[in-house]
Amino acid sequence: MTRQILKMENIILNQKSETKEKAIERVGNMLLQSGYITPHYIEGMKKREEEFTTYIGSGIAIPHAVNEYKQEILETGLVMVQYPHGVEFGKNKIAYLVIGIAGKGDEHLGLLTKIALTVQDPKNVEHLRYAKTPQKILEVIEEGGQ
Repeated sequence: MTRQILKMENIILNQKSETKEKAIERVGNMLLQSGYITPHYIEGMKKREEEFTTYIGSGIAIPHAVNEYKQEILETGLVMVQYPHGVEFGKNKIAYLVIGIAGKGDEHLGLLTKIALTVQDPKNVEHLRYAKTPQKILEVIEEGGQ
Protein backbone atom coordinates (compact mmCIF):
# COMPACT_ATOMS: atom_id res chain seq x y z
CA MET A 1 0.00 0.00 0.00
CA THR A 2 2.74 2.50 0.92
CA ARG A 3 4.51 2.11 -2.40
CA GLN A 4 1.37 2.83 -4.40
CA ILE A 5 0.54 6.12 -2.66
CA LEU A 6 4.06 7.24 -1.74
CA LYS A 7 6.36 6.46 -4.66
CA MET A 8 10.14 6.63 -4.45
CA GLU A 9 10.28 9.27 -7.17
CA ASN A 10 8.08 11.50 -4.96
CA ILE A 11 10.60 11.57 -2.11
CA ILE A 12 13.19 14.35 -2.25
CA LEU A 13 16.05 14.27 0.24
CA ASN A 14 18.55 16.64 1.80
CA GLN A 15 16.96 19.98 0.92
CA LYS A 16 18.18 23.27 2.34
CA SER A 17 15.92 24.97 4.86
CA GLU A 18 13.38 27.37 3.40
CA THR A 19 10.27 29.19 4.57
CA LYS A 20 7.16 27.17 5.31
CA GLU A 21 5.44 28.96 2.42
CA LYS A 22 8.12 27.78 -0.01
CA ALA A 23 8.05 24.26 1.46
CA ILE A 24 4.26 24.14 0.97
CA GLU A 25 4.62 25.39 -2.60
CA ARG A 26 7.32 22.77 -3.22
CA VAL A 27 5.20 19.82 -2.08
CA GLY A 28 2.15 21.32 -3.82
CA ASN A 29 4.05 21.53 -7.10
CA MET A 30 5.26 17.95 -6.64
CA LEU A 31 1.64 16.81 -6.20
CA LEU A 32 0.70 18.79 -9.31
CA GLN A 33 3.56 17.39 -11.42
CA SER A 34 2.61 13.85 -10.37
CA GLY A 35 -0.95 14.40 -11.61
CA TYR A 36 -2.60 14.16 -8.18
CA ILE A 37 -4.14 17.65 -8.09
CA THR A 38 -5.11 20.72 -10.10
CA PRO A 39 -3.19 23.99 -9.57
CA HIS A 40 -6.03 25.37 -7.42
CA TYR A 41 -5.36 22.74 -4.74
CA ILE A 42 -2.09 24.53 -3.87
CA GLU A 43 -4.12 27.66 -3.02
CA GLY A 44 -6.14 25.49 -0.62
CA MET A 45 -2.94 24.21 0.99
CA LYS A 46 -1.80 27.79 1.65
CA LYS A 47 -5.22 28.71 2.99
CA ARG A 48 -5.17 25.75 5.41
CA GLU A 49 -1.78 26.81 6.76
CA GLU A 50 -3.03 30.38 7.29
CA GLU A 51 -6.00 29.09 9.28
CA PHE A 52 -4.25 26.38 11.28
CA THR A 53 -0.76 24.90 11.17
CA THR A 54 -0.29 21.53 9.51
CA TYR A 55 2.65 20.79 11.80
CA ILE A 56 1.68 17.59 13.67
CA GLY A 57 4.66 17.33 16.00
CA SER A 58 7.70 15.03 16.06
CA GLY A 59 9.34 17.05 13.29
CA ILE A 60 6.58 16.39 10.75
CA ALA A 61 4.28 18.74 8.81
CA ILE A 62 1.54 17.43 6.51
CA PRO A 63 0.30 20.30 4.33
CA HIS A 64 -3.08 19.67 2.71
CA ALA A 65 -5.95 21.81 1.50
CA VAL A 66 -9.09 22.92 3.27
CA ASN A 67 -12.18 20.84 2.48
CA GLU A 68 -13.59 23.25 -0.09
CA TYR A 69 -10.69 22.28 -2.38
CA LYS A 70 -11.41 18.52 -2.29
CA GLN A 71 -12.78 18.66 -5.86
CA GLU A 72 -9.26 19.72 -6.99
CA ILE A 73 -7.90 16.26 -6.10
CA LEU A 74 -7.59 14.07 -9.18
CA GLU A 75 -6.00 11.04 -7.50
CA THR A 76 -4.74 10.12 -4.04
CA GLY A 77 -1.05 10.76 -3.59
CA LEU A 78 1.68 11.71 -1.16
CA VAL A 79 4.98 13.44 -1.70
CA MET A 80 7.73 13.93 0.85
CA VAL A 81 10.58 16.40 1.20
CA GLN A 82 13.31 15.91 3.79
CA TYR A 83 14.91 18.99 5.37
CA PRO A 84 17.71 17.81 7.70
CA HIS A 85 18.03 21.31 9.20
CA GLY A 86 14.28 21.86 9.34
CA VAL A 87 11.61 24.28 8.21
CA GLU A 88 9.98 26.53 10.80
CA PHE A 89 6.21 26.02 10.92
CA GLY A 90 5.77 28.24 13.97
CA LYS A 91 7.49 28.95 17.26
CA ASN A 92 9.26 25.75 18.38
CA LYS A 93 7.66 23.85 15.46
CA ILE A 94 10.47 22.63 13.23
CA ALA A 95 9.56 20.15 10.48
CA TYR A 96 12.28 17.87 9.13
CA LEU A 97 9.83 16.07 6.87
CA VAL A 98 7.17 17.93 4.93
CA ILE A 99 4.60 15.54 3.49
CA GLY A 100 2.22 16.91 0.88
CA ILE A 101 -1.01 14.98 0.72
CA ALA A 102 -3.99 14.81 -1.59
CA GLY A 103 -6.52 12.30 -0.32
CA LYS A 104 -9.50 11.16 -2.35
CA GLY A 105 -11.89 9.32 -0.07
CA ASP A 106 -9.99 7.45 2.63
CA GLU A 107 -7.34 5.76 0.47
CA HIS A 108 -4.52 7.64 2.21
CA LEU A 109 -5.55 6.96 5.82
CA GLY A 110 -3.65 3.68 6.14
CA LEU A 111 -0.40 5.35 5.14
CA LEU A 112 -1.01 8.32 7.44
CA THR A 113 -1.59 5.88 10.30
CA LYS A 114 1.72 4.17 9.53
CA ILE A 115 3.52 7.52 9.46
CA ALA A 116 1.91 8.57 12.77
CA LEU A 117 2.93 5.29 14.42
CA THR A 118 6.44 5.56 12.99
CA VAL A 119 7.14 9.08 14.28
CA GLN A 120 6.05 8.22 17.83
CA ASP A 121 9.54 6.73 18.24
CA PRO A 122 12.21 9.49 18.27
CA LYS A 123 14.75 7.06 16.77
CA ASN A 124 12.52 6.66 13.70
CA VAL A 125 12.24 10.45 13.36
CA GLU A 126 16.04 10.64 13.35
CA HIS A 127 16.24 7.87 10.72
CA LEU A 128 13.73 9.75 8.53
CA ARG A 129 15.49 13.07 9.08
CA TYR A 130 18.88 11.77 7.97
CA ALA A 131 17.94 9.00 5.50
CA LYS A 132 20.22 8.97 2.47
CA THR A 133 17.88 7.19 0.05
CA PRO A 134 14.13 7.21 -0.70
CA GLN A 135 14.22 3.44 -0.16
CA LYS A 136 15.39 4.00 3.44
CA ILE A 137 12.45 6.38 4.05
CA LEU A 138 10.01 3.74 2.81
CA GLU A 139 11.69 1.04 4.93
CA VAL A 140 11.50 3.14 8.12
CA ILE A 141 7.79 3.82 7.52
CA GLU A 142 7.06 0.17 6.75
CA GLU A 143 8.93 -1.12 9.80
CA GLY A 144 7.91 1.65 12.20
CA GLY A 145 4.24 1.58 11.30
CA GLN A 146 3.65 -1.98 12.44
